[in-house]
Amino acid sequence: MPDLTDRNHIPAPKLARYGTFFLCAIWLLAGAVGHDPWKPDDVLHLGVAFGMAGGDWLVPRIAGDPWLVSPPLYHWVAAVCGKLLGGLLPWHDAARLASVLFGAAFLAILSRMAQQLLGASAALAAPLLAIGTLGLLVPLHEAQPAIVAITGFIISLWGLSVWRQKPLRGGLIFGAGIGIGFLGTGIDGAAIQLATGLMLVLHPAWRLRSSLAAWLAAASIALMLMLPWPLLLWQQSPALFDIWWAAEQASLTLRGGFSRNHFELLAWASWPVLPLALWSLWLERRHLLKAPTALLLTATATALFMFFADAPRPTALMPALVPLTLLAAAGAGRLRRGAASAFDWFGMMTFTLIAALIWLGGIAMLTGEPARVAKNFTKPAPGFIAEASTLAIVLAIAVSVGWIAVMLRTPRSPWRAAARWSVGLTTIWLLLMALWLPWIEYGKSYRSVSADFRQALGSDPGCIARRGLGLAQRASLDYFNDIRTVGASRAKDCRYLIMQTGPGTEKDLPGWTLVRETSRPGDKSERLRLYRRAN
Repeated sequence: MPDLTDRNHIPAPKLARYGTFFLCAIWLLAGAVGHDPWKPDDVLHLGVAFGMAGGDWLVPRIAGDPWLVSPPLYHWVAAVCGKLLGGLLPWHDAARLASVLFGAAFLAILSRMAQQLLGASAALAAPLLAIGTLGLLVPLHEAQPAIVAITGFIISLWGLSVWRQKPLRGGLIFGAGIGIGFLGTGIDGAAIQLATGLMLVLHPAWRLRSSLAAWLAAASIALMLMLPWPLLLWQQSPALFDIWWAAEQASLTLRGGFSRNHFELLAWASWPVLPLALWSLWLERRHLLKAPTALLLTATATALFMFFADAPRPTALMPALVPLTLLAAAGAGRLRRGAASAFDWFGMMTFTLIAALIWLGGIAMLTGEPARVAKNFTKPAPGFIAEASTLAIVLAIAVSVGWIAVMLRTPRSPWRAAARWSVGLTTIWLLLMALWLPWIEYGKSYRSVSADFRQALGSDPGCIARRGLGLAQRASLDYFNDIRTVGASRAKDCRYLIMQTGPGTEKDLPGWTLVRETSRPGDKSERLRLYRRAN
């Protein structure tokens, strides 16, 4: 069957294979290491992994309390990375390498599937477009089980693609993707993949004589991956299993709707793959039932339906970005000359301007000049003092020179606009990590808050009660200084109390004496207060 790029008879360009691999590698690593656990998702999932590394590998916990929101595959891998590499890196950086591993697997399989469906040039264009997609930038650089979900999704799509020629092998791969997706985010992650496969049963390309055997193989491998953890959880604690199962059932209920927030999130987070995917579908409008297009269109429709049925969250949109990226890879090299030039010009101007602003901000933080710019950094982070790092400055200069070289020396080709967009986004991400990371870290980490409480609590505080304390705060206090709190039912005899509240609330609490009030630097909406029992 001819691939999608053959219909316009455009020769496949020779993209720089090693350059693409290198760009993807530095994109994955930049921002995944070098900073503390951050609120909210990053510290939550690192907190779960930290607890598992302490001994309980079956039940996800935050600061000792069960947290049965998702199955634990990501946390298992993060805990193993932390234990293996925690001596070379800070534990949280080592554990966050799980995101790099799953992200690398996602990009590699995405490339493999693009080559199989769309041709050799798309094998490099697809990962380039993925790292250039705004909605994948932050989630793939934090501790995030949603990365496992999209890795499972691309595996299942790869299996469905193989299914047409080798049904049994395709079924095994499809089932493995469903199992991995389930172990990443639960039933809702696996449901997208299963629904895509069931809808494709209606297509002649997947209605083969050996499809029944393929479905049995898919079910077998999926159940082999999915069942052990819930069964072990049920065996150890039926009560915890019931909590997890109730949460899984709730995740399948309709919690969203076609709201303005959904469309706004879709508009920016799917840039630039959504317009390129729509262009590809327009070019294929007379061939939408051809197997490759039908596969990607079905997967996109299913994932978007689940996105609109959920609350408008970036992680809920991530599965839809997987087939959209493949559709975009089919259309990026087939843009009309004027559209390709406009896309290329917009990317170059936008990223060059943003890079200049990042440099201006970095210089202002280090020198205090221009004063008006420096003031914009000191107001949200009072007390922050920037320190010059030779390595960071050299890296920022090298990245900037590289971006200028890419703009000046990239040869003309149908793929140039998409390639330069990805390089441009990687450039500003690297500049942010090199020049602004200490400032970002100063306002997002709970390290100083936790240290304040540890100093006030002393070495043996005994039981510590909590009131209104969020999950991210509980995970941070436990990770940084081993401060664990207990809920109301177990807090009757506690000597200390940690309360999370706003800045304008009454400080006096009957029966308690305020010991310490603190917050992250520049945080105007949150206060953490430590009380000691008065009697």
